[in-house]
Amino acid sequence: MGNQLEYRHIRYFLAVASELHYRRAAEKLFISQPALSRQIKEMEALLGYPLLKRHNRKVSLTPAGALLQTEFSQHLNSLNHSILRAKQLHQGDIGDLRLGYVGSAMQQVIPSLLETYQKQYPEIIYSLKEMENQNQLEALLTYQIDVGFVRLDQVPNEIEKWTVLDEPFCLVLPEDHTMTKKKFKQLHQLSTAPFILFDPDYSPSYYDKVMRLFEESGFSPKVSHNTIHASSIYKLVEKGFGLSIVPASLKSEDLTGVKFIDLDNIPQRTQLSAIWNKDNKKATLQAFKNEIKKLRIIT
Repeated sequence: MGNQLEYRHIRYFLAVASELHYRRAAEKLFISQPALSRQIKEMEALLGYPLLKRHNRKVSLTPAGALLQTEFSQHLNSLNHSILRAKQLHQGDIGDLRLGYVGSAMQQVIPSLLETYQKQYPEIIYSLKEMENQNQLEALLTYQIDVGFVRLDQVPNEIEKWTVLDEPFCLVLPEDHTMTKKKFKQLHQLSTAPFILFDPDYSPSYYDKVMRLFEESGFSPKVSHNTIHASSIYKLVEKGFGLSIVPASLKSEDLTGVKFIDLDNIPQRTQLSAIWNKDNKKATLQAFKNEIKKLRIIT
């Protein structure tokens, strides 16, 4: 006989305390009645006081037994809950996800992903932070974020990349600008206009792609302003400081003061990609990656 109380003792005692009948409790536990009786006697010997009163075929709890039934039941429920939560954490059902993103990812991609993911994993806590592309790479490599959404053509070997959105560009003009969708044929028609562009430090590869649009249209643009926020671009365009080119996903019909012209006839496109550290084994990330890989939007 061991010299300390074990989990099996508690489980057997609670079965008898619940049934108040050794045979029914033994059947419930899938052990023999004599074996169950020995376990209860062993438990009482370890504790030094009786838990059950046995008279004829009836069984009842002593005051100490009734107290332990309540206490053990509460603690066992708490223990089982902790075990379940640990399993959920291991499987990625609970926990947290830290996301970095460039602004355009919040227009369609991230809300769609989170809506789908949250239906399956409602207890996940999200942290979202708008960050420059390079800062996202650094944050992934140092485990400060779990997933990034970037506009980058190349990433380090330690990073895995999955393209979630492939889209054209569009022009942004003041609402009263003389250029219309019907009149627009090629970008060179606007070669004398100043342009407001995303800052090259925000995403060098994206900036280079936009500059190639101008190069292939036969001119170098006069860049009047650089900024990192689409809202700033729209406000500057509205006030007449220049025109702009943005990914089509940033187009919004709800905006006042500006209008958009799709550049569908230009072969250059831009991609938004999800990235993560290959060595990040976080359970919530593994499940989220599965959702990411179901998403590939081509517009």
